[in-house]
Amino acid sequence: MITLQIVEQPDSDLFREMKRAMRSHDLRTFSTQNKGKRITHMTYPGQINWSHDGNVITCVVKNLKSPKNEWQLMHAFLGRLADRYAAYIHSINIQFPDAEWED
Repeated sequence: MITLQIVEQPDSDLFREMKRAMRSHDLRTFSTQNKGKRITHMTYPGQINWSHDGNVITCVVKNLKSPKNEWQLMHAFLGRLADRYAAYIHSINIQFPDAEWED
């Protein structure tokens, strides 16, 4: 499980804009489910559960079948943010799960 915290620029309303774009299929590779609380990608397995509080969007990237491949979904999501929504974003914090080092 990878956690992202996206801090929106003041008055940008990125959360609402992205939900609108996914629902209208403007973002063709991403879609919302569970009343907009979950994001899925058409190619990469897993889901992103997200919520919005103030100007912070918290996203939890999960792939229960293959946790080591969560980075693919995260990569696609971050790429879309950078490509289309960079002006809406102040900063992004990424937290990786605690895991034992493998040699």
